[in-house]
Amino acid sequence: MSIDTQPTALDRRSFFKKSSLAGAGLLILPSGIMAGTNSPNDKLNIALIGAWGRATAHYGWLREQNVVAICDINEAHFAYALKEFPKAETYVDWRKCLDHRGLDAVVICTADHHHAFISNWALNRGLHVYCEKPLAISVEEARLLRTNWLPKKGKIATQCGTQMHAQDNYARVKEMIRDGAIGELQSVVAWGNRKFPRAGYFPAQGKPPAGLHWDLWLGPSAGRPYHPDYFTGKPGSNCLQWNMFWDWGLGQVGDMGSHMMDLVWNVIDATCPTSIKASGDPFNPDVTPVLLESHFEHPANDWRGPIRVSWQQGGSLPRTPRDFIDFNTIGHGVMFKGSQGFLITDYTKRLLIPSGKGADLSYYKPRNPKDQLPSVGEFHQQWIDACKDPAKETGCNFEYHSHLIEQMALGLVAYRAGETLEYDGTKGVITNHTEANALLKRTYRDGWVFNG
Repeated sequence: MSIDTQPTALDRRSFFKKSSLAGAGLLILPSGIMAGTNSPNDKLNIALIGAWGRATAHYGWLREQNVVAICDINEAHFAYALKEFPKAETYVDWRKCLDHRGLDAVVICTADHHHAFISNWALNRGLHVYCEKPLAISVEEARLLRTNWLPKKGKIATQCGTQMHAQDNYARVKEMIRDGAIGELQSVVAWGNRKFPRAGYFPAQGKPPAGLHWDLWLGPSAGRPYHPDYFTGKPGSNCLQWNMFWDWGLGQVGDMGSHMMDLVWNVIDATCPTSIKASGDPFNPDVTPVLLESHFEHPANDWRGPIRVSWQQGGSLPRTPRDFIDFNTIGHGVMFKGSQGFLITDYTKRLLIPSGKGADLSYYKPRNPKDQLPSVGEFHQQWIDACKDPAKETGCNFEYHSHLIEQMALGLVAYRAGETLEYDGTKGVITNHTEANALLKRTYRDGWVFNG
């Protein structure tokens, strides 16, 4: 179905009341907070959408704010969340929750297929958004979110939940590549080792327990029969029960791919690839591939030449630069290849391997501590600070992460098309395979509108 991308009648700026200090760039949020003051007594009114699973990892920092609304499709989770936030009002439908009076912001911890929907609705209501990864599960969703947020940049704070971005190693890796530790950057490959094979959607079994709203969990995706195994995961890993199905996620492309490609994206200053090639397991119409290898060509920019960026998963690994380095022992990692060596890294560690003629590292001098790039600091606090002060920025905003997940989703499009695809990133169109353009978007159930 087509998606209406025109602005809604609801002007998100109506949620901001300009104060007498507007000339200083200060705003009054719906809760009465003066944005820009950063007073420790100022608290955001937040809706937590998805109250269990990944959400439990956010309880600690959310206690420092006002969680005024809690939404979950499973009413059994309310008692757990209300112990932490006893004054919050509860909802089972996020569409109603977003209209809770006086909201400043939302934290989205739902199943992946709701992420882009809720984020877009929240942006339309002038709400700051923290959304767990992946930000979207189609190319079109990623592009629509970016288009919606960019005019609001500097007014609406956004952050995608790739919280490992706050590790100090991210800044150090960026410095090393930019300062020429491996010479001229030539290519990058990221990989993940998770394997969760499924034959297909589970067959119908039983009925949802009282209080579990299966139809709302399905949301904009196609109708599927209920099976209890979709809900057997533990907090923090419950997504591994359903994110490999096409209707509900991108598999490891969106899961660990979001995290490891973030290490790459933080360095390379890229937007959209110009071509994509991918291969993997035989196509299953129900389930994303376990084994996958995808390659993306990026044009040169002002500090590097053209590069190839790759993602490999499910047992597909890059060729090791030295026999004594076994990538099987690095569960999730990234390798940067340059004209004079390699940099291998994960979240917290890095290994520099000089190679080639003249690769004696005499050309590279590490920065003095005073000249080092600053790390993000506390990842969630960075978003809170940006909500209160529009002059501040976040490291994983919706412009940054929408480009990242657009690329990752394009890898699955190329895998399904079975051909190398040429991509016009300005228009969001595959230019050499007309039929593949249909794979850039999802079909939504009647009654679910993306731009609500």
